[in-house]
Amino acid sequence: MPDFKISQIVAGRDEVDRYWIMKTPTLFTSSGARALFATCVLATASALAAAASFRAGAVTVDITPVTLPVRIAGGFLEKSGTEIADRLQVRCLVLDDGRTRIAFAIVDTCMMTQSLIDEAKRQASAQSGIPTDRMMVSATHTHSAPAAMGCLGTRQDPDYAAWLPGKIAEGLVAATAKLQPARIGWASIDDWEHTHNRRWIRKPENKVVDPFGDPTGLANMHPGYLSPEIVGPSGPVDPGLSVLSLRTPEGQPLAVLANYSQHYFGSTPVSADYYGLFCKHVARLLGQVGAGNGAFVCAMSQGTSGDLMWMDYGSPQKAISVEDYAEAVARYAVQALEQVRYHDTAPLAMVEQTLQLNYRLPDEKRLEWARPIAALIENNLPKNRTEVYAQEALILHERQKTEVKLQAIRIGELTIAALPNEVYALTGLKLKAQSPFSSHFNIELANGAEGYIPTPEQHALGGYTTWPARTAGLEVQAEPKIVATLLDALEKATGRKRRVMRDDHGPYANAVLLAKPAAYWRLNDAAGRVARNAVPGGVEAEVRDGAAWYLPGVGSGTGTGSGEKLTPSAFSGPNQINRALHLAGGEVRAEVRNLGGHYSIALWFWLGAASGASERSGTLVAGPGGESVDLRQTRDHHVQLVLGGSATQIELRADEWHFAVLVRDGNEVRLHVEGQARPEIVKALPMQSTGTPLNFGQRLQGKLDEIAVFNRVLAPAEISSLWKVSGIGH
Repeated sequence: MPDFKISQIVAGRDEVDRYWIMKTPTLFTSSGARALFATCVLATASALAAAASFRAGAVTVDITPVTLPVRIAGGFLEKSGTEIADRLQVRCLVLDDGRTRIAFAIVDTCMMTQSLIDEAKRQASAQSGIPTDRMMVSATHTHSAPAAMGCLGTRQDPDYAAWLPGKIAEGLVAATAKLQPARIGWASIDDWEHTHNRRWIRKPENKVVDPFGDPTGLANMHPGYLSPEIVGPSGPVDPGLSVLSLRTPEGQPLAVLANYSQHYFGSTPVSADYYGLFCKHVARLLGQVGAGNGAFVCAMSQGTSGDLMWMDYGSPQKAISVEDYAEAVARYAVQALEQVRYHDTAPLAMVEQTLQLNYRLPDEKRLEWARPIAALIENNLPKNRTEVYAQEALILHERQKTEVKLQAIRIGELTIAALPNEVYALTGLKLKAQSPFSSHFNIELANGAEGYIPTPEQHALGGYTTWPARTAGLEVQAEPKIVATLLDALEKATGRKRRVMRDDHGPYANAVLLAKPAAYWRLNDAAGRVARNAVPGGVEAEVRDGAAWYLPGVGSGTGTGSGEKLTPSAFSGPNQINRALHLAGGEVRAEVRNLGGHYSIALWFWLGAASGASERSGTLVAGPGGESVDLRQTRDHHVQLVLGGSATQIELRADEWHFAVLVRDGNEVRLHVEGQARPEIVKALPMQSTGTPLNFGQRLQGKLDEIAVFNRVLAPAEISSLWKVSGIGH
């Protein structure tokens, strides 16, 4: 008779509490004895499985510095914290499904090195028995805490950094000791009010000068409220506020782990920022004592907020305190908690993978610039931005490459991706859309800190989050590599294939497809240098550098101000937000063959926020017959379309979406605007065989959407019908 382990019988604990159920020599020789033994084993296994209920433990440990002053992380230059505004905590949660045990620690700090976190895990594992690859440790990203990690012009606070791992381990061990029967559930709600894109595309004449003296920044963070220097946000917003909730079997709140993509609020050091206040208000709203740090534990983890912030720069400035802000977000969280469906158990899994990545290294010219500047830095403490980036260049040159630690976590039908970066909202939305489960959130600055990971398209736009440093030093292709690795890990954690990002077609898109276009680029793509064609087998369009994906499209809202809440529209399906491509120096090109001398091109355009009104121009479309439609924007933020030297007379605001249809009918070219059956401009423009592809958006600053090309003349009634079905006129 072979030996049996309890884990073999009941698929029992794979990390802790393992023991032999029986070590039996070949005592049973008869088939009846073997059958009786098997029956006893199965009965024992069944009883043990029934007893192995879902359990959870949660604690907080105070990590407020015991001596002052301390070095404060989060700015270009080092600051000092001389008083305690509010207490810092590490909030720990351990889950056990009877087979697998996983642990979370959410730390009130800006960032932590992987080595610091690894030491905390090592200590915790030695005392709790939980393997280190079943632990997730992340930073809230408060900019008002001691510098557990050195970055930019701030040196690590060595005493605090040496003390912190033991406190994190203390929390993880204590949470393990407090494991008790629990029920678990999760939910998510959209909170569009309290997070916004902070990285805005600028007018080309207002590029940001980088630390190396070059005007390279077509996009940069914190432009100011209603800035006259901007065109629009450079990326989308992830409004999801997710909650993981635990209760006792009797229904008493035990713990809440929340997740929201908002960078930080800003608070006088030393402070946990809004994260701690959020927990206090959730506890109060649930009628629990202890401010989320008592018997009931609350934690707010950081979502994908690398380009997000609480300020809405598309609206006038409003006065709000960190206390009021935290309470308002907490009220949304309580709404989500009211939607939670609780389960008696939930399968747990955590898959950890590592990925080797290179840093963007300085070339010899940059090193020649950096060395003499860095040589003047005293006590390793830069005094200005130039010294900061000179020092960072030498650090990257020395390090060359790194290894990032990525985790995919399964809790029932919920998945979580953990990554050690400051992550743009678009990356988070990609992971949410492709996770095997529809319930998903992301935790950034987890298990280390490897800086911003802009998408490759955002790298081309420049700005602070792309300047090479420890805070933004990874290779240009780091983001797609990290996404691909995490999706593989999520498949392993769940045993299911990832979902595919698809376009849902609304009434407008279906009407275009019914009209049999030769090409239809909806521009709902989320990444890459090509735009997919909605026509089966149709040619893809090339998107050249200087563009940003996944901005709010026509009909779905603006993403700022009164249009901050995005909604489905007639363009995409009832459960999908329409998206658009923002051009900032880039363009879209495509070769559509066999158009002949009779064709139509229909598309939508938007030219920027009203505050950035200025005189500028660009080409909306250059057709294959030599014709082009140009856009001329005025200082009062109106726009005219120009065809063959003639301009439209219809009044169009540049900060609204507009519909244009170019029709070539032999040697006559017509331009229809806003679905009017009667063209705004009619010109005799002999057909030229240019041999050039279609070109959209050359020198244009603004968004394009829903580009459709027909190898025939669209009738005026068809143009009017498309306008009507779009619903924009209403």
